[in-house]
Amino acid sequence: MTTTAERAKTLLQLHEAPEILVLANVWDVVSAQVVAATDGVKALASASHSIAATFGYPDGENIPLELHLDMVRRIVEAVELPVTMDIEAGYGDAGETARRAMALGVAGGNLEDEMKPLAEAVAAVEAVVAAGEAEGIPFVLNARTDVVLRAGDRPRDEVIAETIERGKAFLESGAPVVFVPGAVDRSEIEQLVAGLGERKLTVISPPGAALPARELQELGVARVSTGPHTQRVALTALQDATAAIVAGGVLPEGTRALN
Repeated sequence: MTTTAERAKTLLQLHEAPEILVLANVWDVVSAQVVAATDGVKALASASHSIAATFGYPDGENIPLELHLDMVRRIVEAVELPVTMDIEAGYGDAGETARRAMALGVAGGNLEDEMKPLAEAVAAVEAVVAAGEAEGIPFVLNARTDVVLRAGDRPRDEVIAETIERGKAFLESGAPVVFVPGAVDRSEIEQLVAGLGERKLTVISPPGAALPARELQELGVARVSTGPHTQRVALTALQDATAAIVAGGVLPEGTRALN
């Protein structure tokens, strides 16, 4: 069995490779096993929103950290691939939360800046990087900034400039990649890659709005994930199947025994 350090090294290499890293986020053991068994999948990412929803909690560190970590532990133990965890904003102590995740075998993690003052956000990034160094693990920190998500009606050039400013500060503090949820426009993604560097940007793929992964790869994006949307795909299929059978029909043909 590979060590956490080895899995982290593999995960980092996947971010640095010319091919974009595509992550379909998972939320429990069976979703992790199904995704891990899919051809072409090289790593897994947990979705904090989806894990919280599984236990009946709203997103945003409302699920107790112990419960969150326990589900991620189960995911890590169920697969051989590297797993990156969404540690949200760090639960009040980003370095310690990352350390606890690494102790479970987690190879990387998202960390939200919540648009805190830049010095405070940078300190959290530095704490996670330091935790990885102390453990001897090249923890792949996907430092998230919410400038685009919270842009409102601000001029877009200001939004992109601030995103690049914060992202560069996170990269300079040791994060290998920067996560910019809400970035879907081709021109803005091009500006972000130009400002941050190739294979330094990660984005999310919302249904009906995202560019295809192959196009993101051509633009120099390092990684694209799905966040809570994969769970929503599963729940949409469940609700549609339920509606069909309640209406007098049958379950969909082609349903596979994946569990």
